[in-house]
Amino acid sequence: MRSYVPAYDLIAARNLEHALSMIGDEWKPFAGGTDLMVLYEAGKLPHKKFISIRALPELRGIAVAPDHVTLGALTTYTEVQNHPVLRSEFPLLPRAASETGGIATQNRGTLGGNIVNASPAADTPPTLLVYDADLELISKSGSRWVPYATFHTGYKQMDLRPDELVARIRLPRGRQGWAHYYRKVGTRRAQAISKVCFAGALRKEGGQIVDVRIALGSVAPTVIRCYRTEVALKQEPSVADVTLAQEIAPIDDIRSSAVYRLRVAQNLLAEFQSLLSSS
Repeated sequence: MRSYVPAYDLIAARNLEHALSMIGDEWKPFAGGTDLMVLYEAGKLPHKKFISIRALPELRGIAVAPDHVTLGALTTYTEVQNHPVLRSEFPLLPRAASETGGIATQNRGTLGGNIVNASPAADTPPTLLVYDADLELISKSGSRWVPYATFHTGYKQMDLRPDELVARIRLPRGRQGWAHYYRKVGTRRAQAISKVCFAGALRKEGGQIVDVRIALGSVAPTVIRCYRTEVALKQEPSVADVTLAQEIAPIDDIRSSAVYRLRVAQNLLAEFQSLLSSS
């Protein structure tokens, strides 16, 4: 089934104030549309009224400060890949952006849209967990910052009120000397939805791991930070794969099986360990 065009309303926001005054239970924001248009074409877009925020300058741009880098929610995957500070200090994020869809999707799709679409198979969210990202949520009544680690509360569920927008993503700086690892496993090498997505980073002192971050996609109802596996890597690396198996919850679906996802996740953890053992 395909959608009936006159059944939908789409208006363009005049400015941010106009957008915030409209967004709520009746009107929903529309950014790059790379996820929504797929649902629309398939006749599976349940909501009928959208307001385009794509042209709002307040939600664009990448700002570099001494302590953090802040990305507007409308930052595209292409802009992420091209930014020199992101490439040098947060290399997992540009790598994930390069794995997201094709060139057209990367030119139009937005980081904020990827977050709010809330797919556990999304490519960039695991890297945001690794980099301890914070989100600024805004509405006509004000703004608030929340840790990205607590933003997804369940499958397609978020700490986001109907009248709120994700405005900015903030990444703390100061990860010089960290080693980084990213791997996406899909049915093919390009333009595939991930079966398993693994992002990791660590810092060593005197040959010992003193800090480590591991996050995975497509193995739980949300993207997941694997805190217990991180502890195991620091204290008892030989049991890290067992700990990971206890921490994730892969399922059988049309793209893969739970058994395959578990094995791949453990293999990627082993690759992460081996590649970084000499770092």
